[in-house]
Amino acid sequence: MKTIGQLIREKRESQGFVLREIASELNVDISFLSKVETGDKRPTREQVIALAKFFGINEKELLVAYLSDRLVYEVREEELAIEAIKAAEQKIEYLKKSNTIF
Repeated sequence: MKTIGQLIREKRESQGFVLREIASELNVDISFLSKVETGDKRPTREQVIALAKFFGINEKELLVAYLSDRLVYEVREEELAIEAIKAAEQKIEYLKKSNTIF
């Protein structure tokens, strides 16, 4: 599974863009975007959506990678991370079915 940074780099390179072009369009520093691609920085949700629009792709692919990266970042050092993520998945499904907002 690819990280948000890996996906962004792949999209950028496959479409022939340089970091400078994307950074200018998103109004971010080139070094920030470079660090996002290498996994040293994390973009905001809004930046991920802007990137999807820039590349002309469906937001879902990038947002799923973004959200999964956030989850991994939060629990990566926890011994019970996998169990906690499974429990969270069940809670989300329950809340969706019961229309409960938390």
